[in-house]
Amino acid sequence: MIFINTEKITTDILIIGGGTAGCYAALTVSEHSDAKVLICEKAHIKRSGCLAAGVNALNAYIVEGRTPQDYVDYAKKDADGIVREDLLLTMSERLNSVTDRLAQLGLVILKDENGKYVTRGNRNLKINGENIKPLLAQAVEKLPSVTVLNRVNITDFAVKDNRIRGAFGIGIENDTFYIIEAKAVIIATGGAAGLYKPNNPGFSRHKMWYPPFNTGAGYAMGIKAGAEMTTFEMRFIALRCKDTIAPTGTLAQGVGAKQINSLGEVYETKYGLTTSERVYGTVNENQEGRGPCYLRTEGITPEQDESLKKAYLNMAPSQTLKWIESGKNPSQQNVEIEGTEPYIVGGHTASGYWIDTDRATTVDGLFAAGDVAGGCPQKYVTGALAEGEIAALSALKFVKSNKRLKVGKRATDEHIAEVERFLSDRNSQFTTEQLEEAMQTVMDSYAGGIKTNYRFNEKQLDIADEKIVQLIELSDGLHADDFQELMYIYELRERLTVCRSVIAHLKARHETRWHSFAENLDYPNKDDENWRVYVNSRLENGEIKIILRDLVEVGQTYEHSNQ
Repeated sequence: MIFINTEKITTDILIIGGGTAGCYAALTVSEHSDAKVLICEKAHIKRSGCLAAGVNALNAYIVEGRTPQDYVDYAKKDADGIVREDLLLTMSERLNSVTDRLAQLGLVILKDENGKYVTRGNRNLKINGENIKPLLAQAVEKLPSVTVLNRVNITDFAVKDNRIRGAFGIGIENDTFYIIEAKAVIIATGGAAGLYKPNNPGFSRHKMWYPPFNTGAGYAMGIKAGAEMTTFEMRFIALRCKDTIAPTGTLAQGVGAKQINSLGEVYETKYGLTTSERVYGTVNENQEGRGPCYLRTEGITPEQDESLKKAYLNMAPSQTLKWIESGKNPSQQNVEIEGTEPYIVGGHTASGYWIDTDRATTVDGLFAAGDVAGGCPQKYVTGALAEGEIAALSALKFVKSNKRLKVGKRATDEHIAEVERFLSDRNSQFTTEQLEEAMQTVMDSYAGGIKTNYRFNEKQLDIADEKIVQLIELSDGLHADDFQELMYIYELRERLTVCRSVIAHLKARHETRWHSFAENLDYPNKDDENWRVYVNSRLENGEIKIILRDLVEVGQTYEHSNQ
C-alpha cells in the first residue's frame, strides 16, 4: 500500500498557473483587497510560462495615433472575422495601462529623445525584456496576502453542480497530494504544445516555438468539468527559421525581409499576409516545386547584419550561432523558413474557454485569463496581463457575494485512489514517453500535422479520434516511480484530452477559413454564408457535443448565465 501525504489548504482565490496572466491577477487582487490568494505553479514563477526566457518586444500596444478599436480590427482581420470583438475591445482598452505598470515594476522599455516609447510598427514596443518574468515574480512574492506554491501541479478542478469548489494537485518535490478549497478560481495556465510530432526529432524535440511544458492542462481540466470551450479548430502554426525554429518577425519587421521562393520570386503577396496565409504560401510553394522558401536578407547593410545577430543572440541564440558557423552574415545568405507543428493557444488564435467580458467561464466561480481564454486572439504579453487584471477584478466581485464550498470526500478519495494506482501498478506494457510519441504520430498522420502539409479530411479525423481514445485507455495503466513521473502521466493525459477536442472541432467546421491552420480537404473553400459562427463544444456523458453560436458583432457583448 502506497502512503501519500495529504494537505488541505483553504483560500479566497486560487490562481492556477504563475505565468504572465496569473502573476498579474495576483497583483491586481492585492491592489484592490486583502483577499487571500494562492498561486499554484508546476515550475517556479521566477522562470515559468511563455516569458521564461524573456522577450524583446511587447507586441500589443496602442501607439500614438491609434485606438483600441484599431487593434480590434487588426485582430479580427487576421482571424478572418471569427473573434469575440467584445473581448478584444475590453482587452485592448487596458494594453497601455498594464504596459505602464510593467515599467513601474522595473521593465526597461526603450524611449526616444523625447521620452516616448520606441515603437516597432503600428502595435509594438521595443523592450529589454530578458528579466520580465523575474520582475513579475518578485512583485508577487512581496505581497503579504499571496502565497505561492512552486512545483505543485494542479491535476483537476473540484466541481459539483457546475460550481467550482477548488482543485486537486500534487507536490512534485514533497510527494504530497493537495486538496485546495477556494471561493473562486482563476485558470491561467498555458496553451497546448506537444500534441503533434515536432519539426525536430529525438533529443531535439523540445526545440519548438511554444513552451514544450505547456500541455493544455487548463483546457483539459475545463473539458472534463463540462465547461464550454471554443475555436479549437483555429490551430496556430508559427512560421520560423528552419532548423533553429527562431522567430521570423524580427527579419520581416526589422529589415523588411520578404518571403521568396527558390526562383527569387516574392510570393507572400500572392497568398496574403495574415499569419495563416504566410504559412500556407510557404507550404504551397514547396509543394509545387518552387522551394526551398526564404526570407530575403541578401543585400542588407553591415549595420543591419550586426543588429540581427545581436537581436537573435538575445532571443534565439541558435540562429546567431548558425550564421557564425556558416561563416556568412545574413546579408550574404537568405534565411530558409518553415512552419512548425500545430499548437492550441488562445494568445495568438481564439482557442480556449468560452467566456464573457468578465472572463467568467460557464462553470460558476471559474475565470480564465491569458492563453487558456478563448475568443480573443493576438493578446501576446500585454493582453495576457490585461485579462489577468479583468479576471482578478471579476473573481473579487464573485468572492464578496459567495461562500467557500467544501470539496467532497468522495471526489477527494477518487483522486487519491487514481494517484495511488499510478504509483503502485507496475503492469503497464508501455512507458509514458512511448504513448506520447504514439499520440504525436497519430496527430501528425491523421489530424493535419507537418507530414500531411497540415491537411486533413473527415475520414482521417475519424481514424485519429479512434486511435486517441485507445491511447487514453492505455494511459490508465501507466506506472510512475515517483511524483515527477506522475506529473508526466498527467501531462500526457491532458494532451490526449485536448487532442480529442481538437479533432472534434476540426471535423465540425465544414469549410477552410484559415489555410494551414484548418485545411479541410473535404471542404476546401471558405463558406461565409453558413460558417461565420463560433464552433464551441462541451463534454457530455463522455462525448464531445458541438455547439454553433452566432458571432458577437461590433457594439455587442455576450454575457452568459452559466446555465
